[in-house]
Amino acid sequence: MRARIEQEIVFLHHEDVPAYKKGGSVVRNSYFWALRSIAAQAHRQRDWEYEADVWLALQRMLLSFTESGYLGLRETQLEFPAQAEIPAILRPISTWE
Repeated sequence: MRARIEQEIVFLHHEDVPAYKKGGSVVRNSYFWALRSIAAQAHRQRDWEYEADVWLALQRMLLSFTESGYLGLRETQLEFPAQAEIPAILRPISTWE
């Protein structure tokens, strides 16, 4: 998922966050609700925001869904711009574009 950090807030690109689909995959819908539950802001057609207080929870959640094997790496890994500095807490689940 494309991500960026501004003023201690992680922004996930709105086109990359999981979509909730009624009657869809239980894993994908659970992933949607889990990510949404810790977001400071999670609106349609807007980037989702995660404050620094929840970065550890975000890291653990993304690792857990990655290790489950049900979702692809591109869906569970944060992709930061090439020159971005990635905070240590987010490095286990992050890469550069």
